[in-house]
Amino acid sequence: MTTSTASTAPATGLQLRSLITPEGQLQLSLQRVPTPVPADDEVVVQIEAAPINPSDIGLLFGAADMAAASVVGSGTQAVVSAPVPAAAMKAMAGRAGQSLPVGNEGAGRVVQAGASPAAQALLGRTVAVLGGAMYSQFRTLKAAQCLPLPAGTTAAEGASCFVNPLTALGMTETMKREGHQALVHTAAASNLGQMLNRICLADGIPLVNIVRQPAQAALLRGQGAQHVCDASQPGFLDELTQALIDTGATLAFDATGGGPLAGQILGCMEAALNRSATEYSRYGSTTHKQVYLYGGLDTRPTSFVRNFGMSWGMGGWLLFPFLQRIGSEAAQALRHRVAAELKTTFASHYAGEISLAQALQAEVLARYGQRATGEKWLINPSQA
Repeated sequence: MTTSTASTAPATGLQLRSLITPEGQLQLSLQRVPTPVPADDEVVVQIEAAPINPSDIGLLFGAADMAAASVVGSGTQAVVSAPVPAAAMKAMAGRAGQSLPVGNEGAGRVVQAGASPAAQALLGRTVAVLGGAMYSQFRTLKAAQCLPLPAGTTAAEGASCFVNPLTALGMTETMKREGHQALVHTAAASNLGQMLNRICLADGIPLVNIVRQPAQAALLRGQGAQHVCDASQPGFLDELTQALIDTGATLAFDATGGGPLAGQILGCMEAALNRSATEYSRYGSTTHKQVYLYGGLDTRPTSFVRNFGMSWGMGGWLLFPFLQRIGSEAAQALRHRVAAELKTTFASHYAGEISLAQALQAEVLARYGQRATGEKWLINPSQA
């Protein structure tokens, strides 16, 4: 039997959904969906803030050509359409014909709760939540999925509690668990990259930041970053090699995914290790070098020249499988650190806040779809 001592949530609410038709058309629209009555161990959260992360854009747009997008209708009745190239439809086959909700994480106020003490304790609280479908006015979730925010914390401040903070902490935790002593990070001027820089400064972890523009390098240096390498500069590889010598970094996390960058990092790691080698080995350095691809900002195939010996690895890294591997106790410790440092180390900054209806406006969609540094956006579903 469920109970509630707060205002009961409406029976339905608006939700942003993404559909790729079997004919190869992306359709974005707002749909009215039921708000499930919470079970004993569940709560209903009125979502007031949900960030647009790169992973969210990947689900929202799929492989559609957004440069050819069009909008029919207006307000909450608008529908965005965009073609999916025929060559990309094979990769989209698993979701063709399915209308999918979007939004990995968010925050808001608990407006209805089940009978359990854990659920009742959250009534009226502002909580951060993870569980998908966050571009919704109301979400019913397990009380255990909610992270109560410290008093005085707004939903906007807590909306990015999970994906970026836990990814950044997951990188440093992976470094420790795999026996490395320093890190390399690409696309380092991103919201996540700035967060990782703050963690490494606080924890005394040497970090090599790779960026693509002089302005991004200046931004990070202004935030205390000690090793910043600009891939757009002619001396990038020499500069990267020297930074690897200075830090001893043998582990990298690459947000670009495609192109030659991951291989270049491995090559520079090998060159840095060979500077201190006392004897020649035809198989290269015996120190293991590892690059994890965790994003896809560069959609080209990953390419590399094997100039980094035989002790190396290149693979994928995702947050949720990592959290499962380390276990609930270790994952909870990371979450507690995020909550404690939410307004400092893990603070997120946004280019702007939009409503659900505005997310379907052509000019707004073009801005948040760029995924540009400093252009992270926040959706406020409570403002339909």
